Order: sequence, then C-alpha cells, then structure tokens
Amino acid sequence: MEPLLLFIIDELVPIHGYEISRELERRSEGYFNLTASTLYSALRRLEKRGLVSSTWQQISKQKRRCYQLTEKGRQILAEELAQWQKFFGATERVIDSQ
Repeated sequence: MEPLLLFIIDELVPIHGYEISRELERRSEGYFNLTASTLYSALRRLEKRGLVSSTWQQISKQKRRCYQLTEKGRQILAEELAQWQKFFGATERVIDSQ
C-alpha cells in the first residue's frame, strides 16, 4: 500500500491525509478504503524512512498537515513502479499464454 500512497502524494503535492485517503479510494473504485489509523500510521512510517516530509498549511480556514515526497521518496517510488511493471508484464504473459 505504501507505494500507492507515494504515487498519490507525488501527483497531488501538497496533499493532506484525508485527501490522500479519498483519492486512493476513488481511484481504486472503493477497493482501498483505509481507516484513519492505518493511513496515518503508514504516513508516519514513510516520514520516518525519509520518503515523505510534512508541513502544516492553512487550507479552508483549517491547519492541515500536508505531505510531499522527498528526493529519496521519488527514487524509491521509481524503483517500486519498475518492479510492479515487471510483475504485471510477467503475469500478463503467463495468462495470455494459455
């Protein structure tokens, strides 16, 4: 799930947690419906690993913690996407060979 969070954060910078959750649920057509504790635990792990950073921003009269990828996060995301593309390509070849 963390690579998906990185992908959404990278596309929609800066983005706050609730918006990340909404976007992930929308794009997955409801498949990924994260609880707040699951989402924020994952975001804290990503921040501790140095893959995302966060800042407090004023959004619609509320202060929200907004996330953005670090350079290390972009590098890890690129590696993860390459691995997923290989995996899905191999899976497709297996299925199509029937």
